[in-house]
Amino acid sequence: MKKRIIIPVVAIAILLTTASFKNDFFEIAKQIEIFTTMFKELNMNYVDEVTPATLMDKAIKGMLEDLDPYTVYWNEQEVQDARIKNSGTYTGIGASVRTLKDKIVVVEPFKGYPADEAGLKAGDEIIKIGNTVLSDFDDDAGELLKGASGTSVELTFLRQGKTQSTSLTRKKVAVKAVPFYKLLDDNIGYIVLTKFNRKTTIETKAALEELKADGATKIILDLRGNPGGLLNEAINIVNLFVPKGEVITTTKSVIEKYNKTYSTRGDPVDTEIPLVVLVNGRSASASEIVSGGLQDLDRAVIVGARSFGKGLVQRPKKLTYGTQLKVTISRYYTPSGRCIQALDYWNRDENGDPIRLDPKEYNSFKTKGGRTVYDGGGILPDIEVETAQFSPITTALLKDNAIFDYATKYYYKNEMADWADFKFSEADFQDFLKFLKQNDFSYETQTEKEFAEALRRSEDDDLKKEIESSYRQLKASIDSAKDKALVDKKAEIMSLLSDEILKRYFYREGLYNYQVKNNSEILTAIEVLNDANRYSRILK
Repeated sequence: MKKRIIIPVVAIAILLTTASFKNDFFEIAKQIEIFTTMFKELNMNYVDEVTPATLMDKAIKGMLEDLDPYTVYWNEQEVQDARIKNSGTYTGIGASVRTLKDKIVVVEPFKGYPADEAGLKAGDEIIKIGNTVLSDFDDDAGELLKGASGTSVELTFLRQGKTQSTSLTRKKVAVKAVPFYKLLDDNIGYIVLTKFNRKTTIETKAALEELKADGATKIILDLRGNPGGLLNEAINIVNLFVPKGEVITTTKSVIEKYNKTYSTRGDPVDTEIPLVVLVNGRSASASEIVSGGLQDLDRAVIVGARSFGKGLVQRPKKLTYGTQLKVTISRYYTPSGRCIQALDYWNRDENGDPIRLDPKEYNSFKTKGGRTVYDGGGILPDIEVETAQFSPITTALLKDNAIFDYATKYYYKNEMADWADFKFSEADFQDFLKFLKQNDFSYETQTEKEFAEALRRSEDDDLKKEIESSYRQLKASIDSAKDKALVDKKAEIMSLLSDEILKRYFYREGLYNYQVKNNSEILTAIEVLNDANRYSRILK
C-alpha cells in the first residue's frame, strides 16, 4: 500500500514542478521575443539615428531601476574594475578621482605614486589626457588614465583657474586594506581597516600580531568609512578574535541554495584581548557583519554612530561577451538573528523611494550574553559619539562636495608645516559658512519636497493663490531651520573638514597621526579601554 501512495505523490510533484518550470520558461521566452522584435523595429524605423548599444544599455538600466541599487549590470571594463578592486592591486596613476562630463577631478593622490610624483594635488581638474580634450570625449574619460605599467601620459589640468601640464608614468598601485596601524599609549593597538579585499585578513592579522609583540594589551579596530567588500574576509576578521566554530552570519533567500551559515573556521589570534570597534554612517556591508558579529557575541564594545544599514548580499553572475550581472541573492543576519537592512527596496512610497524602517518598528534580539540589540537600521553602537554622526545636512554637504571644495580653498590660502599644530577654529567654521553662501550651497529636505508637491497639486485643485503666501512663509521657516542645522551639527561638520584639510598637507598618514591624538571617537575608545570596569559593564 505504501508504494502505491508514494509513487503517485512523487509523480504529481514532478509533474507540478515541470509544469511550473515550463510556464516560467514560456513566459520568459515570450517576453524576450516581444523585446527582440521591438528592438529590431525601433532600430530600423526610428526617425533619428539610434545606437543599438546605447538603447540596450538604457533598457538594462530601466529593467534594474526598481530593484535595489546593488543589483547592477557590469560591462567588460566594469567587470575588470571589480576584479582589481577585490585583488588589492592595479596599474594606473595612483589617485582616486571623480569623473565628470568634461573633466576629471583629482580627489586624493596617493603618497609616492605617479600622480603624487608628478605634482598633482586634490582639487586639480584634468581637462586633457594626451591629445584628447575631455569635453569632446563621449565615453568614460577615466579609462584614458589607465594603461600598462611603464607607459607615460601627458596631462593638462586646471589649478585655481590656471592651466598647467605634467607628465607621469603609470605603475602598479597596491591598495592596502590596512593603510595604518600604531601603538598608542604603549599598550593600545590601533588598526585602520578601510576595505575588505583579498588582502584584508593577511594585513589585519599581521598588524595585530606586530602590535601585540610591541606590547599591545588592548585593540581598537577602526571600520569608519569602510564600505565593505568580500564576505569571507569579514568572517575571517571576526575569527581573529573569536574561537573556531562560532556562527558569524547566516544568509536567507527564496532560493534555497543561497541559504547558508558562515562560521569561523580557523584558530584565532586572541579571544581575550579587550577590543573596541569604531563605526559610522559610512560603515557598511562587510563592516557591519564584523561589528554586528562582535557585538552579538559580546566580544567588542562598538563606538561611534549608527552604521549604514546594508543587510543584502550580492553575487556576480557571468553573462555573454565578458559582462556580468551583480545580483542581490539574499539577506544576511547577525549571530543574534537580526537583519540590519535599513531601506526596504521592495516596498516604496508614493514617490517610488524605498521606505526607511521606523525605529518604532525595530525588533529586539539578545546577544550571546543576554544584552538587547535591535534590527532594521544598521549597527547601533554601545557608545554613541556626536562627531561620528552623518545628519542630513552633513550628508548634503558631502554630496555637494562643499567640504572637499572648501578644503581646496583652505589649502591654497594657508601654510602648514606640522599636523600637530593644526586646529580648525571657530573663525574657520564661520569662514566655511560664508563660503557656502558665496557658492549658493543649497539642499532640499524631505519636508520641502513634500510641501513643493502639495503646492503643485494645489494648482490642479485651483487652490494655489490661497496657499501660496503660506507656502512662502513655510519655506522661509525651513530655510532658517536649515541655517540653524549647520550650526547645530557643527561638531560633525568640523570633524569632516579637519580630516579633508589634513589629507591635503600630510596625506593619510598625517591624518591618522592627527586623529589618534585629537579625534573624539578614538579618544572615547581609549577611555573605555582604560576603564576595565566600564568595559566589562557594557558587555555584561
